Amino acid sequence: MRKNLFKWHSYSALLALIPLIIIAVTGSILVFKTEIDTWLMPERMTVAQSSNQQRANFNQLVAHVEQTHQNYLVGSWEIFDDKKRSDTVYLISKTDGQWSKMYIDQYQNKLLSNPVSVTHDITDWLLSLHYTFLLGTTGAFLGLIFAIVLLFLGVSGIILHRQFWRKLFTLRFGAARRIFYSDVHKFIGIVSSPIIIVLAITGGYWNTAEVLHELEHHLEQDQVVIQDKLYSSDIDLQVLLDNSTSAIDGFTPTYFVFPFEPELHFTVYGDVTGTNILTSQYSSTIGWNRDTGQLTTTFDIRQAALGWVILDSFRKLHFGYFAGLPRKIIWCVLGLSPLWLSLTGLYLYLFRKRKYLQKYASAPVIS
Repeated sequence: MRKNLFKWHSYSALLALIPLIIIAVTGSILVFKTEIDTWLMPERMTVAQSSNQQRANFNQLVAHVEQTHQNYLVGSWEIFDDKKRSDTVYLISKTDGQWSKMYIDQYQNKLLSNPVSVTHDITDWLLSLHYTFLLGTTGAFLGLIFAIVLLFLGVSGIILHRQFWRKLFTLRFGAARRIFYSDVHKFIGIVSSPIIIVLAITGGYWNTAEVLHELEHHLEQDQVVIQDKLYSSDIDLQVLLDNSTSAIDGFTPTYFVFPFEPELHFTVYGDVTGTNILTSQYSSTIGWNRDTGQLTTTFDIRQAALGWVILDSFRKLHFGYFAGLPRKIIWCVLGLSPLWLSLTGLYLYLFRKRKYLQKYASAPVIS
């Protein structure tokens, strides 16, 4: 049984070698996505406001974007109010329905960039490479397959080397290279396996959601590019934001989704007080009717079933931003473990393969 498991572990790792290296390297970089974007694009990502400065009226912000870029519709809006980071606006082209993004100073109502593709910025390109290999829905499906492989490697590695913990911090530096690489492989695998399993499960979930979403859209009939906004011009968007803070106790809006499809209404995502450190900033939602502005739905993560709480925690668990900089560093370092495991595992495989060939090459020929 153990011998067969070892073979499956080795062959699975070889099959997914390159994709897992891509996922590991890009994922470790993306742990610091916000920091990298702020460093590379400070003129877009940051604002400098005093502590008592209030956000501009949301109606005025939206109107400014719509008037300046009349070939686009506002699809969603990422909201920040920390006096440091700018808002991110996601736009939909009236020509082809493609999504773009731009940045705006939400305090001065000042546009900080023009619309660009959602994969234009280097970290957004890396994000697409990370979970779709730049192949769209097909890539998202492949990402799901490799997430399953990664999960298998994590679990099987623990089973195969479950006794290695007794010598966890023992690396035989003076031993033969094969023995040393074997120790390194086991050491990295045992230490990183819990994180690998978490990343595989959470990443697989996101890829599954992406694939199902795209399949649903492809199955729909009569898909059209929206030419005009799908909500009443009488709706006061600022009132919707203001009322959201009282619709759920302790609610802070973080993401505003406009009706960009015929069946959609307004949805405000947000954070709530009194939750655990794994609760995401999009954990709770409030729905508003797009024609009347009336409250339609509320979802408070604090009152949700355990399954919803676990699913919501996937965001912070996958990206590792739930306990400040130290946790991010740990996630970044351990997230690279598939790279080192691939390299050491490949060396060990080639070593065994060479020994196998030498053994049979030296065997006498029987005629």
